[in-house]
Amino acid sequence: MIVVDRVSKSFGKLPVLRDVSLAVSPGEVISLIGPSGSGKSTLLRCVNHLERIESGSIAVDGELIGYRRVGNHAYELPEKLIARQRARIGMVFQNFNLFGHKTALENVVEAPIHVLGVSRREAEERASQLLARVGLADKMHSYPRMLSGGQQQRVAIARALAMQPKVILFDEPTSALDPELVGEVLDVMRALASDGMTMMVVTHEMSFAREVCHRIAFMEGGRIVECGKPAEVLDNPAFERTRAFLSRVQ
Repeated sequence: MIVVDRVSKSFGKLPVLRDVSLAVSPGEVISLIGPSGSGKSTLLRCVNHLERIESGSIAVDGELIGYRRVGNHAYELPEKLIARQRARIGMVFQNFNLFGHKTALENVVEAPIHVLGVSRREAEERASQLLARVGLADKMHSYPRMLSGGQQQRVAIARALAMQPKVILFDEPTSALDPELVGEVLDVMRALASDGMTMMVVTHEMSFAREVCHRIAFMEGGRIVECGKPAEVLDNPAFERTRAFLSRVQ
């Protein structure tokens, strides 16, 4: 479903991704772990072309993301076509990014109406179902300021689902939450995983990575150092750098 092939990316003279390759199967949940600055969030942002890559390629469901290839050259797509691709790649950010002047329902219907061309009636019906799915049926008409951080993040997940994405990318979705609110967001993510949603998750929640993810990739210095089943990576890491990181976070 997602194929990252030898991707490199720099910010100025600072390399942040170095020849990264990763394949994610349909329905697979993969967690990206590693120290700050290791390239985890940048890799996610490259998958939906919020960041341009400098070499390599990324494809989602067989479609090259952000570029078209002509011979040995890759040309960036027009923004309109990139936006169309992005519509099928859900993204949940660390800081919710909700419209503060819109209710939970209005936040969820915005993109389906204006990007997918769905009628307001259909969009509101689906949004109501999705908000109920994430446990917010009674908060549909509440504004973000009236919601807890966990509730806001669940609205953000419903908003991503409203676009009927092929995959969802989660960029540290619980790191801005108070500890007691983390569980309610992870429960929604567990339910999505059990429903077969393809997910890439940047997280420091090792219990979630162990219980829910099919594989864990440890990143360091812009590279994937090792990748394997949770028990392999968390209980018997192959590299000293992975062991040192896990000794501090588990």
